[in-house]
Order: sequence, then structure tokens, then C-alpha cells
Amino acid sequence: MALDYFAPGVYVEEVDKGSRPIEGISLSVAGFIGFTEDVRGDAELFKPMLVTSWDQYREYYAAPGSDGYTDFDAYLPFAVNGWFVNGGGRCWVTSIGTKLPGSEPPAPEATALRIGTSNNKPTLMFNIKPADASASQLALPSTSERIKVIVQESTPKPLPDDAPADAEPPLNTGEFFNVIVVQGGQELERYEHVTMNPQVAPEVADYVVTAIADSEYVTIADISVSGQPLSRRPANGAYEIAPPPYISSIDRFARDLLGQRDDRTGIQGMFEIDETAMIACPDLMRVYEAGLIDIDQVHGVMEMMLSMCENSFPGPAFRMAVIDPPPIKPSKGMEAVPPDRQKPQDVAQWLSMFNRRSMYGALYYPWIKVANPRKGGKPSYVPPCGHVMGLWCRTDQSRGIFKAPANDTPRGVLGLAYETNMREQEMLNPIGINCIRNFASYNRGFKVWGARTLVEPDNIQWRYISVRRLISYIEKSIEIGTQWVVFEPNDTDLWARVTRTVSNFLEGLWRNGALFGGASSEAFYVKCDATLNTHETMMMGRLYIEVGICPVRPAEFVIFRVSQWSPNS
Repeated sequence: MALDYFAPGVYVEEVDKGSRPIEGISLSVAGFIGFTEDVRGDAELFKPMLVTSWDQYREYYAAPGSDGYTDFDAYLPFAVNGWFVNGGGRCWVTSIGTKLPGSEPPAPEATALRIGTSNNKPTLMFNIKPADASASQLALPSTSERIKVIVQESTPKPLPDDAPADAEPPLNTGEFFNVIVVQGGQELERYEHVTMNPQVAPEVADYVVTAIADSEYVTIADISVSGQPLSRRPANGAYEIAPPPYISSIDRFARDLLGQRDDRTGIQGMFEIDETAMIACPDLMRVYEAGLIDIDQVHGVMEMMLSMCENSFPGPAFRMAVIDPPPIKPSKGMEAVPPDRQKPQDVAQWLSMFNRRSMYGALYYPWIKVANPRKGGKPSYVPPCGHVMGLWCRTDQSRGIFKAPANDTPRGVLGLAYETNMREQEMLNPIGINCIRNFASYNRGFKVWGARTLVEPDNIQWRYISVRRLISYIEKSIEIGTQWVVFEPNDTDLWARVTRTVSNFLEGLWRNGALFGGASSEAFYVKCDATLNTHETMMMGRLYIEVGICPVRPAEFVIFRVSQWSPNS
């Protein structure tokens, strides 16, 4: 705004008088931590990577041409696929390895690159030359940094300079090729004029295995069966050599899993991604089933996930952790058992043993049965966290975050590890264990039949997942949408603008059905006046705004009272 006017004329000034609207944030972004088949492309081991579709997941975490799953039945691929199948959108994925900790390293032939002829017959096998045994490989190189072998067209060796003038050059039979070893776009080695003929004359060409035998980067083997050199010639193209899989030691695995916030690695690194609002670690159950960690270590990881969800300083806590019940029978020891042998009383006893309550946690029982592509489509039992989180996201999009994510069908589910009945759920539901049930007798299929947090049973105001997430949604949206207020003049004009901004946001939620009340005055209030903001508080640079809201709560128990009625009585 101009302070002085000297020349006559018309002056147009732009003045910001209106309130700035608050835009609601998204709490429908998930974070998954677990094992993958590979780590490729821009993805890095231990670090979160944004994934927006199952095809993109396979691009980053599956071997070329693979289905995305693993030979050791890691649960992360099932969880991520379940997320997308059930309506999930964006998610972040952190790979903590491509083999179970302490596994035997695969034979070099198992990870070797096999190149075929133009007719897809095997011809050459390449592998990365083993590094120094004392060097520890703590990360898999990305695709751009991996060693590649390029096969391209070539000719026989040219005649030497001192060859007779009437000498004829060797006949080009089409069997000759070049092999180039590259990494990250940089050429490391080049072998020209090579052939698949071991008896080739040295002045004509070099046998490819002999020529590359002294390579500093790759090893080579001739795996062709029979035929002329031309029929055994490898097809032209660029071929990527996969590095040996990362296998952590059992002692190191706990550090790999937990990670570090500063380095954005492991579980702690996932909490550095600002948009992740729901967190799960399905392969915590996989390592427990394999006997690589005990139940106390499982509890330690779960405790850390819940504690980090509760602590989101400096802003309000808004994340929730979906944990899976470990398949154990506490009455018969702490060893893992098949998921279909865990009964409702077992999971109830385990939860009392875990004894950790939090409004930022949710637990679902039982495990679910899904198709396993690595077993020809035969079913396997997997933790339900990924499918349930996808259902949360689907409910957010179709109904709103205020709708309880329950009484809906989890997609991709073929069966349940245990079919809970109503009497058994009467034991589980009051202590915060949400059941997935089979309502075949009602012809309704499988339904998520619970919507409670893991809060203390007597803390009824935070009992429901939808209420907890709605309040987090409002708090986080207000925090982000009112950043413009900072350093504004702290006067009654600012008070009115802030009140109007927050009220408009809450009124929109009330009109959408997120807040309870016949009128907006019954659904919420916003207070910012001199009773809250005294001279002393303003001297300290503070502005206080009080907001009260009345969230809608799910109708968990529907009671019809039916009686006989006579119109004449």
C-alpha cells in the first residue's frame, strides 16, 4: 500500500481482506516396511520409496518380468497388493532386505545373468566378479548403478597393417559380436571381435570366454549346448546383471528394521515422510514365524511404532499404526504356530500380555487367506494389515474420513484363518480387537466387523478409529491451513479473520455429515476473543484460539425395541 500520493490520478491497490480457506489434508497415504524380491530403479534399500500402483511396485521391488512376490513368502508384497486391490492410492514402501536374515547366500548360478540366442536358446552366463570377502555390502545398487552387459553387432578382426596388399579379409559369417561392460552410463570394458567358436583363429576373432576371462568386473561361462557359432551367438541387447541379494545377519537385523530417523532408514525413517498417515510392518510376523526374533522383540517393535505415532512434535499426532496379532498360543509357550491354530482366546491372552494401549493403534483378527502366485495360485495365510488399510483409504474416498471403516468387504480375501462367531467377538470387541468375519449364513460374504482403536476400554471418547482419524484430520488441516497467521498483527481484526477461517472449514465438514448437530452452532464453536487473548499473552507473542467440535460416532450397536401394540389399548 502506498503511503503518499504526489501526482493526481487514479491509483488501484490490491488489499487482502478476506479469510483464507483451509484445505483438508489427506490421511489416506500408507507406509509399509518389509522384505522385497529386489531393489531396483530409483529405490534404495532401507529407504522409503513412493509407489502409486502395483505395476510401479514391481518396477522398483521385483526382478525383471517377475510377479512381485518372493520365494520365501515375504508378507510385504501381499500387503501392498492388498492395499491397491482394496482402493489404496499412494503409499511409501521401505525394503529391509531381499532374503530373510541369516539365510544361506544363493549359489552364483542362481543370480547369474543368462543371455539367450535370437531363438531364446541359452548361450552365455554372466555374473558379477566377487568382491573382497572382507568388504561388507550394506546396500544393493540401484538399476542405474548396476553393471550391464551390452551385446552388439561386430565383424572379424581387420587385417594387420603389414598384411600383403593382395590379402583378403576374413569372411564375415555374422557370428561375430562385441561385448561392452558398462555401469551407470560409463563404459568399463570393451571386448571386440569375439565369437562363440572356441577353435577360432586368433587373427580372425577371439573366443568370447577366453577374451573376458581376465575381466575385473564380470565372470563368464559358455552354457550353449551345441550348434554352429552363428546359431549360438547371443542376441543383441543390453542386459542387467543382478547383484547378490542383501542378507543381514540375525544380530544386525534389529538395527536394519528400526533404522535411523536422520538417515531416513527403516521404520523410523518412514516417520520422516510427512504424508504417511497409517503405518504397518507385515514382515515383523515373517521373521517371528521363522524364529529369528522372539515375542519380546516383536513387542519392542510394536511399542516403538505406537510411541512414534503418538509423538509427532511439533505438530499434532495424526498417524496410526495397524499391528498384526502374532500367531502364538501363549498358554503353550511363545513359539509361533500356524495362523489357523490361533484361537480368539489366544489373541485375547496375547494382547493382555503385550499390555500396550494407544488410541493411535488398531488390531485386526484373524489372518486372511489370499492367493499366492508363487504357489500356482494356491492360498496362503497373511496378516490383514495391508488389506484393511486399503479399505480405510477406500472408505475415505467413497464416504469420508468420518465414516467408520467397517461393515465393508475386504477385497482379495479367499477365506479366514479362523471364523469367529458372535460369542467369540463379544470377548474380543470390548478389548479393542477388530474381527474380520464370514457372514455366509446371511449371504453377505466377508466383512470387517469392528472399528475400534487400541485405547483403554474405559476411554470411550477415543474408542473409534473414525473419531480418532477425524480429529487428527481437523487438527492437521487447521495447523497447515493457518500458517499465514504467524507474525500477523495480533489484534481484533486478526481474531475475526482466524475465527471466520476455521468456522468456514468446520461448517463444510458439518454440511458433509462429519459433525453432529441440527445446526452448525450445535456441531462446533470457534472462540478467539479478549478472554483468551489478554494483554499478557499478547506481550508474549501468543494467539489462542479455542475450537470445540462434536464428531459423529458410528452406530456400533443397533437396537430395535419391538413390542405388541393394540390401537385400542
